[in-house]
Amino acid sequence: MILIYTNKVTNRIKYIFNLIFRELLNVDIELTSNKEDFIAFEGIKFSYAKQPLDNELFFAAGNLLFERGITNIELSFIEFEGMPAFFPVYMKESVMPFDPFAASFYLISRYEEYLPYRKDEYGRFHAKESIAYKKGFLQKPLVNIWALKIGEIIKERYPSISFPGKKYKFVPTIDIDAAWAYRQKGLFRIIGGYFNSLSGFNFAEIVERTKVLAGLQKDPFDTFGFQLEIHKKYNLKPIYFILFADYGFNDKNIPVQSRKFQTLIKSLADYAEVGIHPSYGSNSYPKKLKTEVERLSKVLNSEITKSRQHFLKVLLPTSYRNLINLDITDDYTMGFAAQPGFRAGICNSFNFYDLDLDTETKLRVHPFILMEGTLKDYLGVNADEALQYIKPLINEVKAANGTFISLWHNESLSNAKRWVGWHKVYEDMIKEALP
Repeated sequence: MILIYTNKVTNRIKYIFNLIFRELLNVDIELTSNKEDFIAFEGIKFSYAKQPLDNELFFAAGNLLFERGITNIELSFIEFEGMPAFFPVYMKESVMPFDPFAASFYLISRYEEYLPYRKDEYGRFHAKESIAYKKGFLQKPLVNIWALKIGEIIKERYPSISFPGKKYKFVPTIDIDAAWAYRQKGLFRIIGGYFNSLSGFNFAEIVERTKVLAGLQKDPFDTFGFQLEIHKKYNLKPIYFILFADYGFNDKNIPVQSRKFQTLIKSLADYAEVGIHPSYGSNSYPKKLKTEVERLSKVLNSEITKSRQHFLKVLLPTSYRNLINLDITDDYTMGFAAQPGFRAGICNSFNFYDLDLDTETKLRVHPFILMEGTLKDYLGVNADEALQYIKPLINEVKAANGTFISLWHNESLSNAKRWVGWHKVYEDMIKEALP
């Protein structure tokens, strides 16, 4: 056990110290603001304060974790061991030249996403708006790196201490935005599909659609057999997120009334976990979200506890509060559409901290590190190049003892049209990502 002295034990301090020590380093701690008890304690200890009390191990504290509310903070950056760090401190007694606890809290709470920012075309916080992108550390899990460094510093002073830490894990996840390209769409959408292909002179698509609907050819988005085979081959249990919503401009999955669609969902649940993929439209209408969750729950005859927002649209704190109100316990939206990497600066799950209420919630946030569409559609990476982008990210997560969560879609495993070769990328990624 580590005794930690701080001037005042705030909600923010309890949250970030529990995360870094109990969750990442896997060691017990006790926080105190009693100077006499701290000085008298003869075990492993350090202070996090404005001034050291004696000659103890001392981490100089900034203001952020003692504040309430949200202010437009002007961040100052320094270089620490070859990487950017912020919230610098200017005390020679401090064992680190910046406040790693405040910096970690800033990243994990997504403090910058509560401040005014320019939204992208889908109303999202864009990767390029983040300090991680601007300062060049989006591909580094700085919170994990700092936690390991803190552990090293404490061990130098107290060699007897042991930090068991976390074990590396790999979790593949699949979003089903459209279970089939042509099948089960309903008469009006089928006719509309033919009309669109005809108006675009896409005769190859007309032929393909006709063959699929006539049962002469497999639907290109029907890659579920391949997924089952490859996940069993590598002994993996994926998580599926199902778009189970009414038809909308950005929500175009199979009609929820389709028996074959419902049968597919039930079959996936036989060997994988299934969660809700809240529709784009539900982000502004909590009642719509409630309907979607209840529908999927009814099909599976089980409680829905996992989610990932369609289009990765998460607006803080509203999106997460809506999930909490529906008893969703785990969300997998934390990641950027436009860039791979570590949106919250961490490659482990954590409880969402509601900055507006200044309190920790029970919603568990699971950051994903990489989406295949990011590589292909935003960065212009082809299948032959993809592993060059994926492997370094996996290595970062392994070095940090984190969890590598990947995001793919059923259509990207079709090995057809724009996704030729990407089914091999998926298996190559799995091989690299296995523990």
